[in-house]
Order: sequence, then C-alpha cells, then structure tokens
Amino acid sequence: AEQPQSAATTTADPRGDHKISKASPGTAPGTDPWIYKGKKDWKLEDYDVIVVGCGLSGAVIARRFAEEQKKKCLIIERRNHIGGNCYDYIDDETKILMNMYGAHLFHTNSKRVYEFITRFGKWARWEHEVVGLIDSQICPIPPNITTVNMLCGADIKTVEEMDEWLAKTQVKYEEIKNGEQMAKSRVGPVLYEKIFKHYTYKQWKKYPEDLDKSVLARIPCRNNFDTRYFGDKYQVLPKEGYTKFFEHLLDHQLLDVHLNTDFFKLKGNIPKGKLIIYTGPVDSYFADQGFESLEYRSINFHIERYQNYGFYQPNSVVNYPGKEVPFTRIVEYKHFLNQQTPHTVIVKETTTDKGDPYYPVLNERNMDLFKKYKKLSDEEKDVHFVGRLANYKYFNMDQAILNALEYFDEQFTSKKDLKKEEYTFVSDSV
Repeated sequence: AEQPQSAATTTADPRGDHKISKASPGTAPGTDPWIYKGKKDWKLEDYDVIVVGCGLSGAVIARRFAEEQKKKCLIIERRNHIGGNCYDYIDDETKILMNMYGAHLFHTNSKRVYEFITRFGKWARWEHEVVGLIDSQICPIPPNITTVNMLCGADIKTVEEMDEWLAKTQVKYEEIKNGEQMAKSRVGPVLYEKIFKHYTYKQWKKYPEDLDKSVLARIPCRNNFDTRYFGDKYQVLPKEGYTKFFEHLLDHQLLDVHLNTDFFKLKGNIPKGKLIIYTGPVDSYFADQGFESLEYRSINFHIERYQNYGFYQPNSVVNYPGKEVPFTRIVEYKHFLNQQTPHTVIVKETTTDKGDPYYPVLNERNMDLFKKYKKLSDEEKDVHFVGRLANYKYFNMDQAILNALEYFDEQFTSKKDLKKEEYTFVSDSV
C-alpha cells in the first residue's frame, strides 16, 4: 500500500518531536527551576525528607512519608515534568494522549499494588495485544499456536499438541549459560531466529549469546490461542493518563515538588543527617569515585503525525523483529483507550547507547561493576537507594511500586518483619 505523507520533522531531542498541549498537566513551562508544588520562600531545613526523582519509586515513598508519618517531603526532579518515564501528555496537533518515553501498559498480579493505584484515579480494563511483522505476515506476539502455525508450517489445534511441539523443539542444555541458550530452551531454534535473535540485537546492541541468561529468562510463549501480551489478573490503563495519576498521588499538603532542579547542585547545601531517598542512577551519585559508568540502553523516538488519515496500523503496537528495518516497533497511541480523532500519530523506536537510561545491560562486566557501587551505597549514611536506576535493575511499573511499598515497610515502619508479597512476575521487555 502507498505510504501516507508524513508530517514528521527531524529534531535534536532524542525523545522526539513532542508538541505538548498547554492543557497537559504536570509540566514546567520552561527549562528554569520551577516550583510545581510548594511555597516560593522555601528552605531545605524545612523538610524532613528529600526525595530525588519524581517517578514511581520516589512518588510512592514520598506519599507514604507524608500520609502516614506526617513528614514534610521535598521531591527534586531534574526533568521538566512529574511522573518519570510514565509521563504522558496531550499532543497539541492531534489531541491524542501519548507517552513521551514509550507505551506504558499497567499489569500486575499484586492485589496490594492494584489497591494502591486505584486510590489515585479511575482505571479502565485494557488487555494489551502485540503483533509482529514476520516473514511478511502479521503474527501474534508472544508466540502462540497461531504464530507457530504461521511461521513453522505446523497445524496445531490443541493445547496438548502445542505442548508436544514445544517439548520437541525446545533445546535441552545441561547448564544454561547465556541469553541465546535460555531463549532456545523456551521456544526452540526457529522461533528464536525469527522473533528473538535480531530483535534482541536491535534492542541491546548485543546478540543473546552475549547477554546474561536472565535477560531472556521470562520470554513468554503461549501453549494456546491467547493473543494477550500479559496474563496478569489486573490489566488497566489510567482513564485520564499517567500524569493525572501522579497529580493525584502527589496531592498532599506535606508534599512539595521542584522540577528542572539538579540534586547535585543542591547536595552540598543539604543539612547533615537529613534523610534522603535517592532514585536516580547509582553511578551518577558516586561519579567522583573514579569507577567506570554502568551501561544502559536508551531509546530514540521518531514521531510522525498524519492528518485525516484514520489508523496507520492494525494494532497499537507492531513489533519488527527482523533486521530489515532499524526500529524495534511502531506505536500508534490512538488505539489506547479507543481515542476518537480523525488524525493519528505514530512513534518508531530505535535503541541507542546514549540518552536517558532505560534498560540496564546485564552482562558480566556491568554486574561486577554494580557490586562496587552497591558496596558504596550500603555505606552511604542517611541515603537510601531505591528503584530501578539506583539498584541497576529493570522493574515493571508494578514491581517499582511494590518495591517502594515494601522498602518503606522494612526501613521506616514497625513492619520490618512483614512477609513480602509473592506474585508471578511477567516481563514487559520482549
């Protein structure tokens, strides 16, 4: 089919050519330090807790300090908005609600997490589906019976037949040593080549054989016709968007928020003994120690807008696992929550070594290096390192929230021996 004329523009900002409507909440008007919430005549001495980072980890812990212990908290955020990587906004041209840092689909099996988030806004059930363009066919991802039939020339009709096919095709290893072996032990060599091998390279700039086995340990493969991307009990999207959810979460008289504010410029002025919750990159905090930097993968977002075009693609997310194109996927945001507009906006995603840190690269070099940073963080007085960047881990949204809730339980309440919730983890990163 003939491609539509794109209104895409080239921009130096790797986050993309964002055109944020003035109606979008939670955003500073410029690049200067901005008090999003709080008094103009503020002093660091006035606060009981300093929280660095206004993403999920920082916002959840700050809310609990304010609400449960009546402690006054200052959240410092270097970006110009609240919400961390969950931040979304209204596109000024198309009026479509979209994420700045890639599509965010909330899913969890944790009742505690679900009950927590639903305190701060209304959520709509949304069972996310993903398809991939593979061998010129649109196939369900994660692979299910339909995917296997389409890509492997099979004629599987039942769960029992699929289990039998998987048992025959899965590669058996005495000891799984890397990501390639892990993937082949789960889906076999054919699906590994067609779906995971080159997609992994595009995402990590490393083939699975050069990644730790844990990176591909949780790739899902359905033994039925289920087309859902996740199997969690709770799968929802915030009806008003994630930024509105954060607005509600931060709506407490003891919570102040400063945007466009660099913690490291203020650090020397923080009174000694002040409690600090740090959710930023651990290697940035200890940059003066002379260690090498930890390795992350980041994402560049290539935005294209189409006027009076309807839908660009048949699904919200279409993955491109092959090496024919440089991008990993295309996201069309108007699909989410069935937004009604004649226009559309799509975002092509490519990954890079530069830019905001998204995914820790879990290989031997980085894991050994993180141990050095972990030792330093354990020894740092009055500073708690919380969240994915501070702990060099990839967290789903529900994991970030549960980790923050449980960390607060352990460190700041009398519930130190409270048993941690056990629930099934489902990976976002396929």
